[in-house]
Amino acid sequence: MQNPMERLQKRINYRFGSPSTLKTALTHRSVKGADNNERLEFLGDAVMDLIVGEYLFERFANRAEGDLTKIRAALVSEEAFAKIALFLGLDEALFLSPSETRNQGRKKPSILANAYEALIGAIYLDGGLDAARKCALRAQEAAFGAIDPETLLSDYKTKLQELTQARFGVVPEYRVTGAIGPDHKKEFEIALSVGGEDISLGRGGTKKAAEQEAAKAALIALEREYE
Repeated sequence: MQNPMERLQKRINYRFGSPSTLKTALTHRSVKGADNNERLEFLGDAVMDLIVGEYLFERFANRAEGDLTKIRAALVSEEAFAKIALFLGLDEALFLSPSETRNQGRKKPSILANAYEALIGAIYLDGGLDAARKCALRAQEAAFGAIDPETLLSDYKTKLQELTQARFGVVPEYRVTGAIGPDHKKEFEIALSVGGEDISLGRGGTKKAAEQEAAKAALIALEREYE
């Protein structure tokens, strides 16, 4: 049976020349007396900004700088990196202290996102920018599918909040009503209410995505009501 580090290298389709670099990338600071992944996280953050920025620049040639900045922010967010980390099985390969393990550290978005950045930093050191680029873009595509700029640029929550504050003097409330599927393919259901009245439901692969869908549906419903 393969150990978690072996399985991870198979999933990312990259084998480290320096296994110790990979181990460092997977080691949380809670592990005393060991090199942790904070420095690699710092490096990986910069590498991911470059990789995603370059990708968007080439892929969406007609988009303005402001749009590209917003799309990149969505793609290099803690939420996005945590989802990719779970998709790759990084949670199984992490080295955590016993107390952090008991505190569900393997499922904490911040720990997962930081470990993913550290992994990309480690690949960059071990195999260069081209290797890091291939691994990062392959993982992004596998976890999220094709990038839809319109979805990433549409902030329905902000638009809805502005509308409800102006019209009713209240802000929308969101609550999770369901979550199905394994961690790497979980779908959340979010109910949205305004002034205590349920207005819409939204579903998505993350809570934020489900909230955006609920807000979009609520905007449509309220606009129809006041036509």
